[in-house]
Amino acid sequence: MSIALVILAAGKGTRMNSDIPKVLHPIAQAPMLVHAMRAGAVLSPERTVIVTGHGSEAVAKATLAEDETAQITIQAEQLGTAHAVAQAREALQGFNGDVVVLYGDTPFLQPDTLERMIEARAKNDLVILGFEAADPARYGRLVMNGQTLERIVEYKDASDNERDITLCNSGLLACDAELLFSLIDDVGNDNAAGEYYLPDVVAIARSRGLNVTAVACDEAQTLGVNSRVDLAAADAVFQARARADLLDLGVTLMAPETVYLAADTVIGRDTVIEPNVVFGPGVTVESGATIRAFSHLEGCHVSRGAIVGPYARLRPGAELAENTRVGNFVEIKNAEIAEGAKVNHLSYIGDATVGAATNIGAGTITCNYDGVMKHQTTIGQNVFVGSNTMLVAPVTIGDGAMTATGTVVTRDVEADALAVARAKQDNKPGYARKLFDMLTAKKARRDKGA
Repeated sequence: MSIALVILAAGKGTRMNSDIPKVLHPIAQAPMLVHAMRAGAVLSPERTVIVTGHGSEAVAKATLAEDETAQITIQAEQLGTAHAVAQAREALQGFNGDVVVLYGDTPFLQPDTLERMIEARAKNDLVILGFEAADPARYGRLVMNGQTLERIVEYKDASDNERDITLCNSGLLACDAELLFSLIDDVGNDNAAGEYYLPDVVAIARSRGLNVTAVACDEAQTLGVNSRVDLAAADAVFQARARADLLDLGVTLMAPETVYLAADTVIGRDTVIEPNVVFGPGVTVESGATIRAFSHLEGCHVSRGAIVGPYARLRPGAELAENTRVGNFVEIKNAEIAEGAKVNHLSYIGDATVGAATNIGAGTITCNYDGVMKHQTTIGQNVFVGSNTMLVAPVTIGDGAMTATGTVVTRDVEADALAVARAKQDNKPGYARKLFDMLTAKKARRDKGA
């Protein structure tokens, strides 16, 4: 059976107190909406429709960055969740299969939950996702009769027995596309808000004699985000899960609660992560590497046996080969560091390639930007770059070459050559004492005048 996802992402999120659409607020440095899309992707949907509203252009941009085949539809006026799903009708024209409705601010659905919903749909006309609530007071209750969902009842309308029910409505559902839109056509707005509510399709389906059931999951999977407090709590949930997954995979986290992970962080087993490391988007660390304390990584690849940090920064495009060393207060950006090379202290290597077994001395800088364009620095194999060397790009250092400490390199250095470019030192006997005496007298006159 073909599957289409309809993800509702039209809400402004007033309680977020933000100009940013609610679904674009990040959890683990990826928008909530992207988390929802990735959760639904386990179903290999034939179509994905995102229903946007507030900030539709920004939402569309984030959507297409994640899935360029996704379709965008706009709910110009927010008239309830059933009305929102109805906006996907045109985008699903000609689609023959099941629709799974998700929410862009519900980022933690697990693959097995969605798979169970689809399995239940094979035997039922309509499937609702429920969850076991620790405190169910504010949620609609799912009233079951065996495997049949009889109705959804709101707390204010529930009897005492119904209020004891802990299986609550998440708002997510699965249904045949044609049937779903037929049910929505019968949803009314005779309520205090004058809105069209998606859960009303349950009563309509039951009135038609259709089979309706509910699938249950734990409450954490249906966690919605409506405020900054909720956002922080959701991020904490993600981090706890991601850290636990890494530990199970054989990664050593020396202080797990201090490591911050991105949604797409990949770390191989037997890697050691020291305290207070931050992973931005797009990081892969192979097995057996070591990331030392207070390092920040984003958009980079770290190979086996590499050691990074402490206090290192790897920026997008940093490629570290096996057994490389990037040490304290070193920044690497858009640069390839070949096997066994070392950049250990207080250096910046950007828009560069560094050959195998090369040593980059402390304080070395690739001067890659001329104020308008970036330029490339190429450093060969087995090169020794002396401390405080300035490499003014574009420039090439040949294999086996050396630069003297304090050298400013402005032209290519051939293989095995020594580059020296610094002013001759001139010592002037007694001048230090004379200068200090002059400055001290000047300060005394200034202080007397004050």
